[in-house]
Amino acid sequence: MEVSITPVSTKKTIVSPIAIIGALFFIFGFVTWMNGVLIPYLKIACQLNNFEAYFVTFAFYIAYLIMAIPAAKVLKLCGFKNGMAVGLVIMAIGALMFIPAAISRTYILFLTGLFIQGTGLAVLQTASNPYITILGPAESAAKRISIMGICNKLAGAIAPVVLGTIALKNIDQLTIKLKTLSADQKIIELNQLATRVILPYTAIVIVLVLLALLIYFSGLPEIDTEHEDVSVAANNAGKDSIMQFPHLILGVVALFLYVGAEVLAGDSIISYGASQHIPLSTAKFFTTCTLMSMIIGYIIGIVCIPKYITQHKALVVSAILGTVFTICAISTSGYVSVLCIALLGLANSLMWPAIWPLALAGLGRFTKIGSSLLVMGIAGGAVIPLLYGRLVDISTARTAYMILIPIYLFIAYFATSGYKKRSHVS
Repeated sequence: MEVSITPVSTKKTIVSPIAIIGALFFIFGFVTWMNGVLIPYLKIACQLNNFEAYFVTFAFYIAYLIMAIPAAKVLKLCGFKNGMAVGLVIMAIGALMFIPAAISRTYILFLTGLFIQGTGLAVLQTASNPYITILGPAESAAKRISIMGICNKLAGAIAPVVLGTIALKNIDQLTIKLKTLSADQKIIELNQLATRVILPYTAIVIVLVLLALLIYFSGLPEIDTEHEDVSVAANNAGKDSIMQFPHLILGVVALFLYVGAEVLAGDSIISYGASQHIPLSTAKFFTTCTLMSMIIGYIIGIVCIPKYITQHKALVVSAILGTVFTICAISTSGYVSVLCIALLGLANSLMWPAIWPLALAGLGRFTKIGSSLLVMGIAGGAVIPLLYGRLVDISTARTAYMILIPIYLFIAYFATSGYKKRSHVS
């Protein structure tokens, strides 16, 4: 695909955009992976069951499905650069919603704030992922996305510890104490618990607004994806619909399932640890373990792709590892089982950077709408954890992880043959 970058891209102008986008990935990684702490925190503060608590991930990730197409229209009007700034401002508004939600201890307001944050991230993801994919050679796209992934997951590893230290402080003792209190005393304690998130989310609002200003006034080059080189144009001759790219549609399904698996591994592990009789004061660090294993996977991707292994082969290996770790988690218990869930981070790490370039390959002028569909696939993070939460309520937290096995099998299919289906269709 031929793209034009303004100003003209040179080695010097490529480095700066990658650094800025890296900072962007860090920030929205920090916001995204706070959900792992919010689930057990809001479950206690708002007195929820497992199914209700997982609406945290549903509200956050369903925004990608609902807002992805509007996000593409925002980018068409504003361009990639200004679209990123708009997305950050929307995220700031969502974070701001946590203040009245905490003061009133109203779960629906928390969910509204999460949905608005997800909306902002839909705009950011629609802009930043194709941006980093296009900003350099196609064969090393997975390597660049892996670098972004490290920024994202490093922030994700830090976020649960920071929020958990504040929101879940002395939470085990408080949980025991709540059982002995009268109804009025319990309400007072829960109201105080709810206000713990005001300070961290106020800080997030400030950082998001400052980053939006940085992006807006930065020298980030604009990228034109409307033009195709001769070979891509020839292959796309006569095509007038995104549905005429089967490999993209399969890629969207693969991404939907993968994101569901990734979010489930990261956001359920704290609650899963608690179900294995591990204190929340210890379990609050488990999301960080999952994300650290993802960072290890990203580093492997940076070193090995494409020098030692291709993007699609890395995806095959990742799907196999996901299946193996899931079976091990279901077959064991306690800390060993929790470790297997944490190791799913390693299995999941190279899926995102591999699926994006494989799904976007050869789209040419359809790249923006293709990116929007892939962003819609992020809604898997809304659906899969919610289904898991329901399965936990009717079975056990451990056996509910069976939901991951067919997910990894489909991803293996896409990695072996689905990504090759680029013709056909009408």
